[in-house]
Amino acid sequence: MEQLVQFELSKEFRERFQEAVDNKDTQFIINILKGVNPADISSLLHEFDTDDSKYVIDLLESEVKAEIINDLDEDIREKFLKVFDPPEITAIVNHLDSDDAVDILNELPVKDREEVIAGLENEEKEANILDLLRYEEDVAGGLMAKELIKANVNWTVVQCIEEIRRQAENVQKLYSVYVVDDNERLLGRVSLKRIILSTDKTKIADIYEPDLVAVETYMSEEEVAIIMRKYDLEAVPVVNVQGKLLGRITIDDIVDVITEIAEEERQLMAGISEDVEEDDSVWMLTRARLPWLLIGIIGGIISAKFMGIFEDDLLKVTAIAFFIPLIQATGGNVGIQSSSIVVQSLANPSAFSDGLFKRLLKVLMVAIVNGLVLASLVYGINILLGGEARLSLVVSLALFSVVLIASFMGTITPLILNKFGFNPALASGPFITTTNDLLGLGIYFYIVHLLL
Repeated sequence: MEQLVQFELSKEFRERFQEAVDNKDTQFIINILKGVNPADISSLLHEFDTDDSKYVIDLLESEVKAEIINDLDEDIREKFLKVFDPPEITAIVNHLDSDDAVDILNELPVKDREEVIAGLENEEKEANILDLLRYEEDVAGGLMAKELIKANVNWTVVQCIEEIRRQAENVQKLYSVYVVDDNERLLGRVSLKRIILSTDKTKIADIYEPDLVAVETYMSEEEVAIIMRKYDLEAVPVVNVQGKLLGRITIDDIVDVITEIAEEERQLMAGISEDVEEDDSVWMLTRARLPWLLIGIIGGIISAKFMGIFEDDLLKVTAIAFFIPLIQATGGNVGIQSSSIVVQSLANPSAFSDGLFKRLLKVLMVAIVNGLVLASLVYGINILLGGEARLSLVVSLALFSVVLIASFMGTITPLILNKFGFNPALASGPFITTTNDLLGLGIYFYIVHLLL
């Protein structure tokens, strides 16, 4: 087996490689990249402009070229494909699985897409691609690959092995053989180990495993990810509503889905409303960040006006103003902690198997413990620093109340958003922070007004 070269992108290597590209030193480029993993070559090409990257890719073998294009980030690949003409893209698609080929085709203009499909010589691959183009990208049908190995339940082991040999060139990753009936309905699977250990005349019906987890074409990518993670699957078959086997989804596709979901939630929690990258235009970056910044500004203005309502209290006891940042910061932090835990739990439906009431009761108990610890700490520090006992008690009571309310809001908000079909990660960003700032101020000034 050919050993892949260990690759490290150093400054010296990049400069030498750039020099070779500028001088069109074809032999150096081919020799230095020989045996290098295509993923590492993709990392290297990120450092170069489109024309230089195209020049390097054209020097590589077709299989490597296809892997590099497939490995590129979607946004970068969409721009990069514009320098390829349809026949070149056709050559790339010929070396990709049907699901990866469809991902690339979906990034092309309709005219170019049709030219690429028309240029495919393999009729089976063309049919598979046309079939997959019918599905939305974010459902199981859009994630699946048509390449798989299936065996009729009435076959013998010899017939099954012949099918494996016939399809070996098309199926790059073979985890098991799926078993179907005469109507192509999925019945189960048979492992390669069982096939190897069985005699030639053994019937597949006698050795296949009927217990098999499958997903329907209409299932969302999030549901598929949950199922594959729950059952620790490397691949999952995809069936239609009649139970007919249509394709399979492999773990590498689900890893991409999980990564995309995590990035989307991270951006939402940071107050970024769109999927953007650092190299996007100034307008796109501004448009993604500005809405939640405006919400924060509006919340700040409301807070200022709200404090004006209690202006008389502030004038009487000016010391209460010193603790406003403490109240707001604590409420915001508690709310974010609570909402983040709930958002994480929503990814695993079994986390709420004990019922919502028990969940809220547990949140209340945690909030009470945290509130008592924080309130006692603040009271003790104020007394040690010479603070007035009555004011210290009021601040501590307000802090305890804010912790309770912020915990409740941080827990219930993502549940409500999820109930109405919104991404619950919205509750972990500026939304919950601004809300808890206002609630914290209201609770603080109300307690001050009552007790002081």
